[in-house]
Amino acid sequence: MTVIGFSHRSFYVGLLPIVICGLLAPDLSYAEDLRLQSLSMRARVSEKTLLGEEAPEDFQEYDVSANFELPWQRYSTSGWGMGTRLMASSGILRGAGEKALVVSLIPELTLGSEDGRFILDLGAGGALFSRHRFGTQDYGGPFQFALTAGVGVPLYKKLGIGYRFLHYSDAGVNGSDTTGADFHMIELSYRFK
Repeated sequence: MTVIGFSHRSFYVGLLPIVICGLLAPDLSYAEDLRLQSLSMRARVSEKTLLGEEAPEDFQEYDVSANFELPWQRYSTSGWGMGTRLMASSGILRGAGEKALVVSLIPELTLGSEDGRFILDLGAGGALFSRHRFGTQDYGGPFQFALTAGVGVPLYKKLGIGYRFLHYSDAGVNGSDTTGADFHMIELSYRFK
């Protein structure tokens, strides 16, 4: 039986991160602390590799992300330290003549300057694909785990440039014959701080 085009297994695996985020979300007293930190446009710049192996298909990804500052942070008087943020993105994944809409929600730990000019981040979350089969490559299902690491530096005033590594995988939830993807991306961002 399917639930709105998803199998029960995919539905429950996709629901798990939403439940976890709900349990870990700050209570309403922190609502004013959830502020838009930056907006970014990203594009893939790498060849078709998958953690050192060659993937069956070549992909392109273009997306836009919004980074929201979360209330858990610790910065010194010099303005350097660590914080947390939530990266929400939406974009297009193209491969083997097919296109898919990809949306993701990834909580991140950040290190760097409090104003976000210099930043190093690391995060793990989830993504939903509108399609999961592209030619010979099968991601396994519409829900994918998303791992990311990035670095950003100032370019001009509130504009910044950065590099982002992004990995999608179903972590074997849909079987051992599925393949994820790695993306090396260039990121152009605008900071609101």
